Formats: sequence, C-alpha cells, structure tokens
Amino acid sequence: MKILLLGEYSNLHWSLASGLRELGHEVCVVSDGDFWKDYKRDITLKRKSYTKLGSLDYVRQILSILPKLRGYDVVQIINPVFFDVRADKNILIYKYLRRNNKKIFMGANGADYYWIKTCLDGKTFRYCDFNIFEKERDTPYNRKEIKDWIGTDKQKANIYIANDCDGITCCLYEYYASYIDQFKDKTFFTPLSIEHSQIDIAKMHRLEEKEKSGNTEPDRKVNFFIGIQRDRTTVKGTDIMEKALDRLHRDYPDRCNVLKAVSVPYEEYKRMLADSDVILDQIYSYTPAMNALLGMSKGLIAVSGGEPENYEILGEKEIFPIINVLPDEEDIYRKLEELVLHPERLDRLSRESIQYVLRHHNNIDVARRYLKIWNGEVSAS
Repeated sequence: MKILLLGEYSNLHWSLASGLRELGHEVCVVSDGDFWKDYKRDITLKRKSYTKLGSLDYVRQILSILPKLRGYDVVQIINPVFFDVRADKNILIYKYLRRNNKKIFMGANGADYYWIKTCLDGKTFRYCDFNIFEKERDTPYNRKEIKDWIGTDKQKANIYIANDCDGITCCLYEYYASYIDQFKDKTFFTPLSIEHSQIDIAKMHRLEEKEKSGNTEPDRKVNFFIGIQRDRTTVKGTDIMEKALDRLHRDYPDRCNVLKAVSVPYEEYKRMLADSDVILDQIYSYTPAMNALLGMSKGLIAVSGGEPENYEILGEKEIFPIINVLPDEEDIYRKLEELVLHPERLDRLSRESIQYVLRHHNNIDVARRYLKIWNGEVSAS
C-alpha cells in the first residue's frame, strides 16, 4: 500500500511508519516534528512564526507540497486540525485530500471537540484533564482548550471530518470512549506504537534469569525520572508529581535519586532515561501515553494511568506493571514510597513492563492492526 501520514504527536506517526515500512509498504510522513521535540519525518512542514510573513511562508509551504499529497491508498491525519492554519482552511485541505486519494482516516490522538465534550459531561470518566471526580479543573490551559474547540470553527471541522472520513483511529482509551457511542461503526482503538528495535528484549530475558536466581537486591537505591515542560506542568499533572517526588527525596535521601529532564529534545530525552528505574508521566489519564511506554520498553516502571479500562481494551489479563496513580499528591507519594521501601519488586515490574510493551505496543503488530482497519478486515467495536 501507499500510505500518507499527516501531522505528528509524540512520535506516533513516525513509529507507525517504521512498522509499516518493515512490512513492505510505502509511507510518507509530513510534519513539523511536533515542535521542539523534532521527531523524524519525510517532509518538513513547519510554521516559523505567526506574523503575516510567517503565515504567508507557511501557506507557501503547504501549496508547494499539495501535489505530493495525491495518489495514496490511505491518508491518515493526526487530528481534525492537522495543519497549523485556521480550521476552515484545514477543511479545504481535507476536501482536497479526499478528492485525490482513495481513503482517509482521522486520528483521535489528542485534544479535540469530542474528547473535550466527553470530559465535560462529568459522567464518562471518573477523572480526566478537566475534572477530578466531581471537581472541575479550572486551569488556563483547560480554559484555552474549551475556548478553542467548543462552539468554534474547530468544532465544525471536527464534526465535519468525523462524519465524512472512512474511519476514526483512537490511540488511547479516553479518545476511544469519546467517539464510540456516536460513531460506533467507524471508531477503532489503535494502540500507540514503540519501534520494535527499541524494546529491550534482552533485558527482559536477563531479568527473568535474575528473578529465578533469587537475587532481589533488598537494599537497592531507586532512580526516579520525570520529564518536565515548564510551560505545561499543569497539563499532565507534572506539578503534582514533582511535589510528591521532591517530598519523597527529602524523606528518603539515601534510598532514592531523582533525575529531571526539563524541555529537552526527544533524542536527549531517550539518553536520560537510560539509568533510571521509574518514570513518572501523567496523572489525569486512564492509560499510559508515549513517554511512559518508551520508558517501559527500556524496563522502566511507569507511574501513570493504569486503570482497569486500560487493560480491558487491550485484553490484558495476566500482567499489570503500571503503577496506577490518582490525581492526588498523597496517593502518588504513598505509591512511590512503596517502591522505595520494597525495591525487591522492581525487577519483576521492570520485566513485566517490557513484556507489556512487546505484547501490545510494538510497532510491527500495531502496523498490522492499522492495515486491517484500513483494508476493512476488522469491524469497529
């Protein structure tokens, strides 16, 4: 197949493209690299500024590549607003893609109208980015997202594309839950993918042998890792996790180390993971996202979303390696403290973390699932 992937969030499309290529398909990824993260892509489409000149340059870039975006068997857009222009302009580009390609799928992979609407209903999720149980999370970021997507051209674009496209692929349980009721015949869960070559299978086998030998290292010091984007600490709950982690380090300075990566590029971020045992990712999600999965693929234990819904949608009934935390500093602290006080658990959780990614998120198997969806070989459910 000839496949076009437009846009990028957290390496989703490039990792998927790598899996598709290994299976023998022709793939083109067009993106800006997801801003400062600078993920790989085949064609760079990047807005340099929001000035008039910057906007004209960005439109020029779009017009110059449009002829290259024709003749594909499948086009997948990362989000209903997939290019960095106004929503009404995205609809025009979408219609162009629709006319000049065989099939087009919309990704539900981040903030959009349906997800925000579902979060705000106060019923679908016990907690989420916009509500913690029955308490509203009124943050500047949330106000901006509501203003952007509710009652706007972005909402119109989302509704139009969701109804018109051939299918909707959802990378997390939360996004799937936001679409399945209204679009039950075209909504598919498609797990995030980690490149198979990055999954440390050798470490998984070493840990299996170590467990058999009974060497549990009861006095082991625990190394915690947290990635921080200072302008977005409230978005994923990094602010709360950092407070709990700093408190833990004050209480147990001889039993744990803390490494913080503050707004670093993706390649440097990966290097900083290498010597860590535990990665703290996000607290408002039911599911682990790409940062947590990347860490898990290396044997790090993820402190993130690991609610029953996450395991159920994957069909996982044997291993539960994610340290599931509530959006509450005390809950996070207690669960981190358990790891510090019981380091003998680390090897098993580390092995199961790699096993979990290998089972559910390796890019070869995820690519195969996408292909079945695009080819109409599986039913929406």
